[in-house]
Amino acid sequence: VRQSQSLAFQRATKDIHHLKVRPTDEEMLELYALYKQGIQDPPFATATTPGAFDLLGKAKINAWERIVDEGVTAEQAQETYAVLVDSLKVKYGFGQR
Repeated sequence: VRQSQSLAFQRATKDIHHLKVRPTDEEMLELYALYKQGIQDPPFATATTPGAFDLLGKAKINAWERIVDEGVTAEQAQETYAVLVDSLKVKYGFGQR
């Protein structure tokens, strides 16, 4: 069951694809973790564990796990994601590439 999504979160998930510059790897991992926690599909406890040689997959699941360990709720993750995307729009520029 997917988590209901706020309008700000829905807008941010679209806006992120129109940044003029790709965010840093660290920013991308934070976005991934917040997104996954925000939608809860699947919940972290049932998420697939990446394989031994999937370094990107491990980095992504570790970033998500940090968010979970901090006790961030789906609603908080959505709010933080939207705020982060807004800050990245200012930092990198926004609009059609």
